[in-house]
Amino acid sequence: MRITAYKYRIYANKATTEKLYRVLDRCRELYNAGLQERRDAYEMGIKRHPNYYDDEQRKQLTGEHAIGYYEQKRELAGIKEERPEYQDIASHVLQDVILRLKRAFDGFFRRVQNGEKPGYPRFQGHNRYNSFTYPDRAGWKLEARERPTDKKGVVKVNLHLSKLGTVKLHLHRDLSGTIKTLTIKREGEYWYAVFTCEVGKPEALPVSHEDVGIDLGVTHFAALSTGEFIENQRYYRRAERRLKKLQKALSRKKRGSHRRKKAVQAVAKAHRKIRNQRADFLHKESHKLVNQYQVIALEDLRVKNLTKAPAPKQDENEQYLPNGASAKAGLNKSILDAGWSTFTEMVSVKAASAGRMVILVDPCKTSQVCSQCHREGPHKDLTERVHSCMHCGVVLDRDTNAAINILQSAHKQLSVGTRPTRVTA
Repeated sequence: MRITAYKYRIYANKATTEKLYRVLDRCRELYNAGLQERRDAYEMGIKRHPNYYDDEQRKQLTGEHAIGYYEQKRELAGIKEERPEYQDIASHVLQDVILRLKRAFDGFFRRVQNGEKPGYPRFQGHNRYNSFTYPDRAGWKLEARERPTDKKGVVKVNLHLSKLGTVKLHLHRDLSGTIKTLTIKREGEYWYAVFTCEVGKPEALPVSHEDVGIDLGVTHFAALSTGEFIENQRYYRRAERRLKKLQKALSRKKRGSHRRKKAVQAVAKAHRKIRNQRADFLHKESHKLVNQYQVIALEDLRVKNLTKAPAPKQDENEQYLPNGASAKAGLNKSILDAGWSTFTEMVSVKAASAGRMVILVDPCKTSQVCSQCHREGPHKDLTERVHSCMHCGVVLDRDTNAAINILQSAHKQLSVGTRPTRVTA
């Protein structure tokens, strides 16, 4: 069994939309209150019991200082009595808010134990808390409409939310499997319904006898070992002029005004369009590759390290020297605009469902080594786009040469039985 999420746009009238906003605000308020209660209990426990979070000592503590998921969950009945506005929200939705807070603290303590950056749970502002969840089938139901399809054949249904109303959904893709949870999510001024379903194992695609190595880049989005290229769409770059105008208009609006709110929505809408265009492109290209090739070899890139700002340079008089930060900023923007990490993840997920194999190889010297004679040449600057081997004389596109090296490295790992960096099959 595997878990799959299906996301659909919600079409609601003004009254129902206002109710969705109120529920979201109340859930955010409950989350922040629960976080504050845990912080206060921790501070009081430390003052009275210095070893409050020692395992043995904590087992002996009871009462107001032992604040956890079940204690806060039991308080919900009292909250509903004192705050009538919470009576219009399904109990399971409020319980899931407390569970969400528990998971935030579980992640915090896990990171502390592993020596990672802790990231203490933070209070959620209006623009950070964007969803609430029905953790089971209670409180909502789907119902077919009188006209079940539109002119394009898209299925139309009604979603009944208890104490909130009825909203319309257009099922642009089939909803399959057993529905486990329903999440109502806000993105800008739009609302979405996300169904989490448990589905069976998908059927694997027929075995393909073609393999491919892929070199991700900026000039071309991807170069294949077959000599083909996937062009870089540069969605953010193409929208920069419009974004600049919208952000300039936003900066001139008075804080707290209605016009500023509209300007914020316009900027968010422009960014959302860029994100959707990029996701659509990456989904389509990853789908084509998985359908055609059996083994897909990619570089194990650390995009976070690649997009770091260059370190400052100083001379003996502690005067700062040019370090190429401006050019590096432009390169970083292009790398992030391409979406390398998202593409790699999409290919891996689709390959796992289709019975294909994805191998991530070490990217070291894939551009310097010749794919024909396997000898290492001199270091190439990013401006050099052609590979001309000084040993065997072969001339190839720089990225194509790297893609062939990536595929050969993947085959070598498979042939000798060594464990590659990561394999998805």
